[in-house]
Amino acid sequence: MKRSVCLTLVTACAMYSQALAPSTTIVEFTAAQAVEGKTAYDRDCAGCHGKYLDDGQFAPPLRGGPFTRNWAGKAVSELFTYAATKMPPAAPGSLGARNYAAITAYLMQSNGVVAGTREMAATPEALALVRVPGTAERRGGAGGGLTPGVPLPNAPPASTLLDRVTPVTAAMLANPAPGEWLTWRRTYDAQGYSPLTQITRDNVKNLRVAWSWSLPAGPNTAAPLVHDGVLFVQGYGDQVQALDAATGDLLWHYQRLLPEDSRAAVKKNIAIFGNKLYAATSDTHMIALDVKTGRVIWDKAIGARASGMQITGGPLVAKGKVMFGTGGQQPGGNFIVALDTETGNEAWRFRTIPLPNEPGGNTWNGLTTEKRTGGSVWVTGSYDPDLNLVYFGAAPTYDTGPLRIRSTQPGITNDALYTDSTIALNPDTGKLAWYFQHVPNDQWDYDWIFERTLVKLPVNGQTKTLSVTAGKIALYDAVEADTGKYAFSFDMGLQNIITAVNPTTGAKTINPAMIPGDGEPKIVCPHAGGARSWIPSAYNPVTKILYSPLVESCMDLTPVGANERGFLTTGVRPSLRPRLDGDGNYGRIQATSLETKQTVWMQRERAPETSGILATAGGLIFSGSIDRFFSAHNDQTGQELWRIRLNDVPGSAPISFAVNGKQFIALTVGNGSAHAATWPTLTPEIQNPPGRGGSVWVFELP
Repeated sequence: MKRSVCLTLVTACAMYSQALAPSTTIVEFTAAQAVEGKTAYDRDCAGCHGKYLDDGQFAPPLRGGPFTRNWAGKAVSELFTYAATKMPPAAPGSLGARNYAAITAYLMQSNGVVAGTREMAATPEALALVRVPGTAERRGGAGGGLTPGVPLPNAPPASTLLDRVTPVTAAMLANPAPGEWLTWRRTYDAQGYSPLTQITRDNVKNLRVAWSWSLPAGPNTAAPLVHDGVLFVQGYGDQVQALDAATGDLLWHYQRLLPEDSRAAVKKNIAIFGNKLYAATSDTHMIALDVKTGRVIWDKAIGARASGMQITGGPLVAKGKVMFGTGGQQPGGNFIVALDTETGNEAWRFRTIPLPNEPGGNTWNGLTTEKRTGGSVWVTGSYDPDLNLVYFGAAPTYDTGPLRIRSTQPGITNDALYTDSTIALNPDTGKLAWYFQHVPNDQWDYDWIFERTLVKLPVNGQTKTLSVTAGKIALYDAVEADTGKYAFSFDMGLQNIITAVNPTTGAKTINPAMIPGDGEPKIVCPHAGGARSWIPSAYNPVTKILYSPLVESCMDLTPVGANERGFLTTGVRPSLRPRLDGDGNYGRIQATSLETKQTVWMQRERAPETSGILATAGGLIFSGSIDRFFSAHNDQTGQELWRIRLNDVPGSAPISFAVNGKQFIALTVGNGSAHAATWPTLTPEIQNPPGRGGSVWVFELP
């Protein structure tokens, strides 16, 4: 399939050589489908396998004895999945499920199977019980691959790294070893801090590339995980891979074949527990993969694809539950969902928009359930094992018009719970413990949804665990993690909608002139892309300093015409602009002491920040920007100590890990996420690769 760098079906057959129980299910396809498959084969496969399926120079025969020896008796789903995820070599998975099913039908017809009246299904699940006709006989390949029986001299032994991987326990997740990176931000408290000290302010200038690995082109926003020397990463296009963390060698690869009505979506993280790796898919499933093989252990559908529901935030594992949020503007709102880690069975589901008859249901201006939308959960939650609470944030709605003016009905408000709130749930039951709404009735899409960083600080003379978070306006709130009681706020100085914060309750005073929908244009700061966004901050628990990646911007909210909808249903369209006091620098990293609430330092540059921040015990922070630079800074002064330019835009959060006593720094890159895509017009001179590339980059000291 395609003459360039042809892979062979024979070579891959070893991956599927396990014995399979026979089935009486008949292979079904139509003659028209086989004709369609021949057209696709001639276009995309004949260059390697040959025009007549058995006359190719670069790949094995796909009919006759060689095909039978390799595929007879196996599930048709294996042939279909292999073709759909590996072929053609120049663009794997690019033909679409319908074409792969048609090609499979053509191969069946070419190997003596008679066409019927029903089309072959285009999903591996539907083909799992259907067998390729014939008697299984595994004798090696013939034509286009390695000659049967020919030894490979001096072949190195196969890696045994996966054999040595140990199950991840609850204790490991709660207190990971210094060299491990087991959750999105390494620890349940979402601090993004590594205790490793080998890479320091003094030697970081010597940091060099250890290895890199290509990922699918596109917005690769998921941070890798590292356990027992294995790096696990989810790439764009629903691919999950296990790599040797020290060398970058591939250990296994999983690719999901998406239905025709689904498209790839960004993912922010994966999770690991026991012998399973948990990942969300673009067709709104949660899957559990075997850590050692990449084999699917269970696969659970979460919502209907037609509704527009997505899972982009990724899972959090605690108390035997895989917990994650859904996103989208489907009627009735979104959910925080918990599945059993072993079986995938649903344990509970929490509505981020309450029903009219539930507590908080009277805060939606009297709207019926189907008229309530939003409450998306785009970011992974945090967990406190001592309090046994998980913390998530919920986004606002885009349908702001019906909420703009408060209803006159008694007992009805337009606060729109639980949007822009921190939601604390019991992970065992899914019951609400408390909530804190940072801003009611968000009319600007300012998302108080990002990471909930859990920190220990003195409050009224008593050390308390606080949940610290900010929305897009980069005004931070801290609330007590056990009760949700307000503690304090601090503002990064990049917003103009909140004029005051009540020091006792945290209630915000909104400048009424900044509320859209009155027919007047407005300059509002920041832009809806956010001074803060989902790219996470980092916190050093020793120095008590929080490091925030920021972008300085504003937006014009311009009224739209009478027959235009605009971005929000209040009838405005946002457009990006620099701040009125701007100087051409848009990227900012700001270090804030959570003890004093004062800025420790501020580092500004022209390029907007596009990656999260990693803080380390070596006195460093690492971050990346839209100009493809990845940098290390002195965490006490902000001074840049090292930088390297990467192949594409860093859009994930960096991590640090250790293998055999050696510390590494890693991150994924790939342009196209909503955050990175917002800012290029501010810096037109920064030109990034139009073809877009994805990679994992890993760095080490000499």
